[in-house]
Amino acid sequence: MPLVRIDLNTGRTPEAVRAIADAIHTAIVQVYGIPERDRFQVITEHPAQQIIAQDAGLGFERTDGVVMIQVFTQRGRSDEAKQALYAAVHDALAAVGVASEDVFIGYVENGPQDWSFGFGRAQYVTGELATPSAS
Repeated sequence: MPLVRIDLNTGRTPEAVRAIADAIHTAIVQVYGIPERDRFQVITEHPAQQIIAQDAGLGFERTDGVVMIQVFTQRGRSDEAKQALYAAVHDALAAVGVASEDVFIGYVENGPQDWSFGFGRAQYVTGELATPSAS
């Protein structure tokens, strides 16, 4: 059950923002095999100049169309699985018009004890939810 934060600059239509969110979710579902309704996304649009995403030494510049993605998920997936996810997210976003240089992904892992879905309990720890297996 990844929690996905999506940050982007203002200026896109609501339909374009939803297409970006849908593309990211579809990639995660396809690569990690999570249920379609296991969807937790926070989308934040920022005014100009509030996202700074410069070149990290790779020799390219991002545009104002940058999409910064943070994936918070349980540890255990292989480097290969993560690489497959990055590629799938890139391809899905390219299909909705996001340029390759504008896809930025940060990946953060944690454990079952780090999640609460409500009621003040860690449902993976209490057994109310089965801990997802790493795909």
